[in-house]
Amino acid sequence: MKVLMLGGTEFVGRAVTEAALARDWEVTVFHRGHHAPPPGVSALTGDRTGGAGGLAALSEGSWDLVVDTWSGAPSAVRDAARTLTGRAGHYTYVSSRSVYEYPAPAGLGEDGPPVSGASPDAGGDVPYALAKRGGELAALDAFGHRALLARAGLIIGPGENIGRLPWWLGRTARGGPVIAPGPRDAALQYIDARDLASWLLDAAASGLNGAYNTVSRPGHSTMGELLDSCVRVTGSVAELRWTDPGKLLAAGVEPWSDLPMWLPAGELHDTLYEGGHTKAYAAGLRCRPVGETVADTWTWLCGRGGVAPQRPDRPPVGLDPQVEEKLLAA
Repeated sequence: MKVLMLGGTEFVGRAVTEAALARDWEVTVFHRGHHAPPPGVSALTGDRTGGAGGLAALSEGSWDLVVDTWSGAPSAVRDAARTLTGRAGHYTYVSSRSVYEYPAPAGLGEDGPPVSGASPDAGGDVPYALAKRGGELAALDAFGHRALLARAGLIIGPGENIGRLPWWLGRTARGGPVIAPGPRDAALQYIDARDLASWLLDAAASGLNGAYNTVSRPGHSTMGELLDSCVRVTGSVAELRWTDPGKLLAAGVEPWSDLPMWLPAGELHDTLYEGGHTKAYAAGLRCRPVGETVADTWTWLCGRGGVAPQRPDRPPVGLDPQVEEKLLAA
């Protein structure tokens, strides 16, 4: 297949690109030129935000599949999709389960109500949920039944440029007592970027369309399994100090940002970690064990000297060392 990857040089986009190359598919990457694309692709340069070159490089050529991971203003998805609609067979948009109205009840499937107020024509600074829903609408408007909407949840794995799993790996690698947010058996729901990439390509090749929640089953892993894996693969002597969520919240610790991936029981946990998954699993989605994701992410991180890339539009995550010292002392 001939694939056009809009992006393709970082995290999910790169995982899709590498997965397509591994299948001996012909891959074209359209990007701004800030990072080197994987070897073996054809590269086109432009700027979807209207900067140098714009979409001019996409004015010619045809592809079987377009994959788009854009998370900014929906108008960028609209413009790209309209430019390509007559020259591409299928359009896969990597969306998010954030498109559902909050709070999303446990087990919510793809027929759940989406956020209101989203527009494919929105430009500028758009809240994440509205941006992703607007991107969906733009893809559907241009490609209709030829559009696949992959509503991912938490995405981790090698290449992560948000810093969640890399932070835990770095923290456990330093050793010593480590604040671990309890309970140990708190359920996690996520997807490895490589599993997402593989499913996207399979789904597109099969002509799937419409929305799919592309996440593992709820409880695919737990905080205990995740952090135990971090300690094991780093070979550290870190001691996990499991701490009651109430104590962490009382101390002002912010779930998700201060202690990445941690969410105490409640609406947000149900929304992000209890999503319906059966439709995507019936369509072939499979998620590898957490230990494999953690080990491969550590190998990738070590290859970078222990420093993960950081998206400029996302704040760094992780607990302040001084705050952790106070919690440990208490």
